[in-house]
Amino acid sequence: MAGKRPGDSDTRVGSHVVVGESHVLDGERSAVAGNGPAAGLREAVRRMRRELTAHPPLAPDRTVAEDALEELAGQAETAERALGLVDCERVRHSLLLVAAALGSISALTAPLDELREAVERLVPPHP
Repeated sequence: MAGKRPGDSDTRVGSHVVVGESHVLDGERSAVAGNGPAAGLREAVRRMRRELTAHPPLAPDRTVAEDALEELAGQAETAERALGLVDCERVRHSLLLVAAALGSISALTAPLDELREAVERLVPPHP
């Protein structure tokens, strides 16, 4: 899987995926938050929000995009705090809503690409 590092793990549980990074210290496993796929998603959401705030409020579906970004931020937080249980379908659906609402705005292409890549690292595409 692209973007995987030694120690990264993800386990599918129904339509959810458990994501996290762990290290072995003195024979014990300890979870590490803040630098895995969930942190990447959180940072991509922050960047998209910054770029959207700087953009004139012309997008008719801006509220839809902002709500979907809120959902993505919540899923990233859940993945970091709750040992990575993520609702794959909700994450993908939220990304789709953001893309549909903002995809035609060329000034937001780079942050939207970053957001898509972050989602794919957290929730790999279906095979």
